Amino acid sequence: MRHLLSTRDLSRDAAIHLLDVAEDMADVARRAVPKLPTLQGRTVANLFFEDSTRTRLSFEAAAKRLSADVITLSAKGSSVSKGEGLKDTAQTIAAMGVDAVVIRHGASGAARTLADGGWIDAAVVNAGDGTHEHPTQGLLDAYTMRKARHGDGSRGRDLDGLKVTIVGDILHSRVARSNLWLLETLGAEVTIVAPATLLPTGVATWPVTVRHDLDEALAEEPDVVMMLRIQAERMHAAFFPNEREYSREWGLDDARFARLHADTMVMHPGPMIRGLEISAAAADSVRSLVLDQVTNGVSIRMAVLYLVLSADRNSGGGVS
Repeated sequence: MRHLLSTRDLSRDAAIHLLDVAEDMADVARRAVPKLPTLQGRTVANLFFEDSTRTRLSFEAAAKRLSADVITLSAKGSSVSKGEGLKDTAQTIAAMGVDAVVIRHGASGAARTLADGGWIDAAVVNAGDGTHEHPTQGLLDAYTMRKARHGDGSRGRDLDGLKVTIVGDILHSRVARSNLWLLETLGAEVTIVAPATLLPTGVATWPVTVRHDLDEALAEEPDVVMMLRIQAERMHAAFFPNEREYSREWGLDDARFARLHADTMVMHPGPMIRGLEISAAAADSVRSLVLDQVTNGVSIRMAVLYLVLSADRNSGGGVS
């Protein structure tokens, strides 16, 4: 795996192998000294052209636990704020001798442009590009679902037959796209729920069931309900009348949460807007996997960096 740009690029076997490597990385995190020398001498550059907390910190923690050196550049306060473009910024960082670039960018396709442009020789990991994809989020969500479903017997397992309902701002969500492609690859059945104004053009061609009524979707007793954040920073028009109506029609409030099956998993990629997308009772319940998602994000990102950078990444072996 030279780059990780999209979950659509992953075969079933490759996705399961990546999740299994993340299991090894999770075992490392439970050691007295949660660190491996695997990437010692390698340098990972985090290029974040958009604000981020969870993803940036998660990638930094992952690289450091693998003993890599880390360079982090945020657009604010850098030459980017002075008008420098992606190519020049990336080449400047590459000239410092980096082996991998983790990039978050507001333009869809930025990660693939960097990987295919011939500008740098480093591996490229997509940490979110525009409204396109966020593959490590999709992977950590799949890992979290697999672990919750299969427990200690999750290695080598897929998600065949798992019913996943994704609710909210599908139009602007790169998380939804990465999830649906990966979940379909792993055998899950995906339903997306949103007002018509928050569904993208071409959704009819996606391997999902589309619904507009959340109560109708929840009545089908999904195994997982994933609520999405309303991405107000990407909205330049009125996609729904007001927040109160959105919460009433498409929010996981206390009443809807109480009607869920006892084994239904509740997820959210964060940051959560409590009271709008999800109630406090749902977010803080024992069925909520929100904090598990954060924890598992480090293991997944360790696995990704290991696979794109490890000297023996093509051996198919595990982590010692």
